[in-house]
Amino acid sequence: MVKKIDQDKPEKSTRAVKPVVAGKGAGAKRNQEKTASGEKPTVKKSAPAKARNKSVAGAESGKSHSKQAAVKVAKPDESKAVPSDEKLQKVLARAGAGSRREMERLIEAGQVKVNDHIAKLGDRVTNKDKIFVNGQRIILRTELTRRRVILYNKPEGEICSRSDPEGRPTVYDRLPGLNGERWISVGRLDFNTSGLLLFTNDGELANKLMHPSSVIDREYLVRIQGDVTDEMKEQLLDGVLLDDGVARFTDIVDGAGEGKNRWFYCVVMEGRNREVRRLWESQGVKVSRLKRVRYANIFIPSHVRVGQWIDLTEREIQDLCMTAGFDSSTYTRIMQPTRDELAQLQRHDKKLRAASAAPRRHKAPPRKRPPIVE
Repeated sequence: MVKKIDQDKPEKSTRAVKPVVAGKGAGAKRNQEKTASGEKPTVKKSAPAKARNKSVAGAESGKSHSKQAAVKVAKPDESKAVPSDEKLQKVLARAGAGSRREMERLIEAGQVKVNDHIAKLGDRVTNKDKIFVNGQRIILRTELTRRRVILYNKPEGEICSRSDPEGRPTVYDRLPGLNGERWISVGRLDFNTSGLLLFTNDGELANKLMHPSSVIDREYLVRIQGDVTDEMKEQLLDGVLLDDGVARFTDIVDGAGEGKNRWFYCVVMEGRNREVRRLWESQGVKVSRLKRVRYANIFIPSHVRVGQWIDLTEREIQDLCMTAGFDSSTYTRIMQPTRDELAQLQRHDKKLRAASAAPRRHKAPPRKRPPIVE
């Protein structure tokens, strides 16, 4: 059977091809006007045959070289590589020597040395450099590390120093060891004060948590010997002039006890030396027991006994940073804990819970009744 072809209507192609538009909008309209008036319309010249052959060859070979092109795109730009050296004040702040501004003041005062040379503001250092602040060697902390924050339930009779000339026990004696780093205490507690104490290996986070601008509340449980009246509470909430300025409680809640030995929960927003004791003693009463029970959003877990420590979870650390207004992404790059580290933390937590659990009572076997002899 022969298919007839209509000369007036050309045969439609079986493949859809996108037409090439020579002109759009005003350009196409001007060509129509030139054709009507008898002028020669403007025609866009096509590319030379050699250029068309190159484009076709490139299109055909594009699929075969797609993997190589992807590899070239994924190759990092060497000009934007992270420098191995950092500013001196940033390194010192991360090592826990102090805040960046404090380190800048020490550098300007000539109290910082790098490789036996007095440092200047703007110097950059690496992990291989030896840094001394006021004659003491500073252990550098690597840029990429795992941020840790631990909670320690401090007993009475321990000092918050790394060493004591009198030989008294310190809070660092029971803490876990660190490789190439050191624990930095977030604030301090007196020798006769017990309770919650935080430690971290991130110096900048510790400085942010201790700085008064963070306005972090600290809650204490205190036992008072003496009569406490409502007028005394109002005075403590309004403010009392101490030797180092005006101090106050932001909240006071009655606890247990009656008579002249009563417990109170009180909250302060600063970490001055012996602030809670001095506030109560300004009202003519004596503090017989003092224990910190909360720091920001962190409480002492019930299974962490006196003298024991526990790691905070990643969620608790993030909440703590948010409370302090600390943007961790702008300071250090932090690694996530490995599977082995998570397993170790779980074993330690399980051990603490098992030790604090009440001992199980073994049920005595039922006594056998003697047979009834008739």
